[in-house]
Amino acid sequence: MRGLWRLRLPILGWPGVPHVNAYAIVAGDGVVLVDTGLAEQGGLGRLEQALAQAGLGLADVRLLVCTHAHSDHYGLAQPIVEASGCELWMHPSHAHLTEAAADPERSFERRIEVARQSGVPEAALRRHQEQRKARGYDIAGIVMPDRDLVPGVEVETDLGRWQVYETPGHAPSHVCLHQPERGLLLSGDHLLGRVSLYYDYGWSPDPAGEFLSSLDVLERLDAKLCLAGHGRPFRTVQAHIEANRKTVRERLERVRGALRPGPKTPFEIVPALLGEESPSELALVWGLSETLVYLRHLERLGEVDKVEEDPDRWALAAG
Repeated sequence: MRGLWRLRLPILGWPGVPHVNAYAIVAGDGVVLVDTGLAEQGGLGRLEQALAQAGLGLADVRLLVCTHAHSDHYGLAQPIVEASGCELWMHPSHAHLTEAAADPERSFERRIEVARQSGVPEAALRRHQEQRKARGYDIAGIVMPDRDLVPGVEVETDLGRWQVYETPGHAPSHVCLHQPERGLLLSGDHLLGRVSLYYDYGWSPDPAGEFLSSLDVLERLDAKLCLAGHGRPFRTVQAHIEANRKTVRERLERVRGALRPGPKTPFEIVPALLGEESPSELALVWGLSETLVYLRHLERLGEVDKVEEDPDRWALAAG
């Protein structure tokens, strides 16, 4: 599409996540840049190379918009803002990254304690802790938004005005941008080319419920072309919304099924959630977060209860 470029930025250090998309949209004498790429080694150079292929450079960025505060979408915000002098717009509920990155030691210990309470063995806890400390947060630095990206705010471009919709679930800070005249949806990580569920646990009351409600928000937009944060653009927006709903329903049923024989720790539920008897350590990390989110959602629905502590064990609600 004339006036809009997908910048496919390789990610070298994340297994199973080969790239992330940023988008450059013509706006006056420059561009609005949506999302940034990861601040791993060579990350900024890959962004500059992608911009150059579109005949652009960092100096052409007039506004930086982040769909959410995850490192692959926000990680290069600081050098982009410094090089271009542009403003950063992002949803105000960004503490799940900015607060954690400001005090990584406290954040790591908090994650370890949640995992310990969830029944993760001590040796696995320490291995994960050392790996995470070595990697950090993959952001170049913390930069605060100049404007809160909330409903009512409009992003002006030569392709028209983009409306902001809050879509929490994947992250508390997540928003999508919709250009109604052209039927375009910038979906960040809320809606992807394939169903790939991830939630930030511990920062909002019910991430799974929020995600499902956010799918309802997108459905009402009736978008014609989805420009996602990973993978290729696609036109089958409604089918992707339904596929995500179906997957969440299936995952919730797997959690219920794991608890039918009796109480379990969240860690003991993970293999049933993932459908693997011996998942990799990386899968266990992601699966534990997802399991905790579903337990919280089912608890709010009155379907499960925490019945023991240290470590926590959950059971289906009586009756």
